[in-house]
Amino acid sequence: MIPLEKRFTGLLIALGLISGVAHAASEIDTAKLSESQVEILDLSKPGAAGKTYLAGTIIATPMPKLCALIQRYVDYPSFMPNTDKAQIVASEAGATLVDMKLKLPLGKSKQYRLRMTPQTSAKSCRLGWKLVPRPDLSQDETIADTTGYWLLEPSEADAGKTVVRYHVYSDPGPVPMGLGWIVDALGKDSLPKTLESLRAKAQAR
Repeated sequence: MIPLEKRFTGLLIALGLISGVAHAASEIDTAKLSESQVEILDLSKPGAAGKTYLAGTIIATPMPKLCALIQRYVDYPSFMPNTDKAQIVASEAGATLVDMKLKLPLGKSKQYRLRMTPQTSAKSCRLGWKLVPRPDLSQDETIADTTGYWLLEPSEADAGKTVVRYHVYSDPGPVPMGLGWIVDALGKDSLPKTLESLRAKAQAR
């Protein structure tokens, strides 16, 4: 029979390993990122109404330049998939309200308002967003929820390059039968396109 103390120690080790795996699965290993592809993690929780994804890549552009690009909200249609229009409607203390309009296949469209909150320093650039309710829109015209953030950090190997992480939660709300693709269009399908388009836009300047 295994002594109680050893069994307890073994249990702690096992729990530690399990905890480590869960933690590792919730974050992208930036050491494995490259300039040639976009890594994606599905962080969606079972039973949750929406989907959560984290995407990452390295872009050969200095962080300050990328930070400025993602804060040019009216330019979002040039690199954000399905984005037909982005209009600044108000500025608050440390935040900007932006009305977004998505143009989806089959003539579908969605509108919603985001509060964009940037936090910048010499070591990182973070741009978070959250949905702001719009009572003037019907359930069919808007989405139920979205939150997320951009996180940019200089590459440790080359300060002229940037480690880019893009975290997004989206819940389109009730989806009619046969239109489940809307969930993917607002989530995982848009992630690699967004980062690749940002890469192309940054390197074209």
